[in-house]
Amino acid sequence: MKAIVCEGIDRLRLTEAEEPMMKAGEAIVRIRRIGICGTDLHAYKGNQPFFSYPRILGHELAGIVEAADDPSGAIQAGDQVSIIPYMHCGECIACRNGKTNCCTDMRVLGVHIDGGMRERIAVPVSHLIATNDLTLEQTAVLEPLSIGAHAVRRSGLRPGETALVIGSGPIGLGVMAFAKHLGARVIAMDIQDERLAFCEKWAKVDGTVNARHGAKEKLAELTNGDYPTIVFDATGNAGSMEGAFDLVAHGGTLVFVGLVKRDLSFNDPEFHKREMTLMGSRNATKEDFENVMAAVKSGSIDVGSFVTHRVPFEELAGQFDHWLDPQSGVIKAMAVID
Repeated sequence: MKAIVCEGIDRLRLTEAEEPMMKAGEAIVRIRRIGICGTDLHAYKGNQPFFSYPRILGHELAGIVEAADDPSGAIQAGDQVSIIPYMHCGECIACRNGKTNCCTDMRVLGVHIDGGMRERIAVPVSHLIATNDLTLEQTAVLEPLSIGAHAVRRSGLRPGETALVIGSGPIGLGVMAFAKHLGARVIAMDIQDERLAFCEKWAKVDGTVNARHGAKEKLAELTNGDYPTIVFDATGNAGSMEGAFDLVAHGGTLVFVGLVKRDLSFNDPEFHKREMTLMGSRNATKEDFENVMAAVKSGSIDVGSFVTHRVPFEELAGQFDHWLDPQSGVIKAMAVID
């Protein structure tokens, strides 16, 4: 069985790996599509928290069940499935309260344990969602879009509110799409005009701001001086995350969807006088996957133009440096296994 292993910083290798063994309550899934995530790229460059080498990357996955041990019969051989890659313990305080996405003993495929950049993987049937009426590409992007959907749900955003989304990578775009889906007015902020144009076209945002050109003044203009009541930062950039505190309306909420491998600081008087709420948003739950799947089925989410680059699995390891170049124009890259 072929697999792609990240052996260290800037070191990816296509190699042979052992076939997975199916345990009770698991299924063997033949991987057909693999979405490339910022997590994969950060791990490749040595910037991913909670990570150790060597590791098989990959957690945005679509595949076909080859064998399943599911007493409920919900998952059967031949089913096309999306994989929920967050392996939670089911026993900690977060899990007991239904917050499986922030389990105290969380093990994410491709981060804490080996992921899906391989031909087959063993997965608990509880972490599979049948997607027989979706395409393989639609199935593979359920995971990144679910992260955006979870952030919107967690924020408490209401229809008619104004939300700012900083960062127009795949996660930020997912936040924009589901904020719009909810009925909010959405403003996108990034440092690349080409990305902002894509936000207008794909996510149908109501306004854009280039962070390098009078961003705060432009944002004030777009909100009649009020500023957004909900600000999502999906950049994973420390400077952006710290600067986001200044862009939140009084009484508003700042949600960190991105993750950076360092400490952050903010001015407490500014934080206090606004009575601001600061939130983290991590991963997603099965409910988020199901909500995204319904939105994709309805046609409100255009997966076809969201996936901008495709590559055969055997060529994947050689593409990371290219995709890290902003000039590549990549939004979402997808590896294909036929």
